[in-house]
Amino acid sequence: MSALIVLVLISLLVAGTFLGAFIWSIYDDQYSDKEGAAMRMLFDEEFETKNK
Repeated sequence: MSALIVLVLISLLVAGTFLGAFIWSIYDDQYSDKEGAAMRMLFDEEFETKNK
């Protein structure tokens, strides 16, 4: 039974760490450019520069 308590505490610690990292990424504006990646996918600039 004590092993179960230890595992629950460790899982809560890991979940809290991931939640903290997610909240930090939101406040650090990691998701501010919502259309940039979608638009960059349409243009193949790297391929054009290699052929020139």
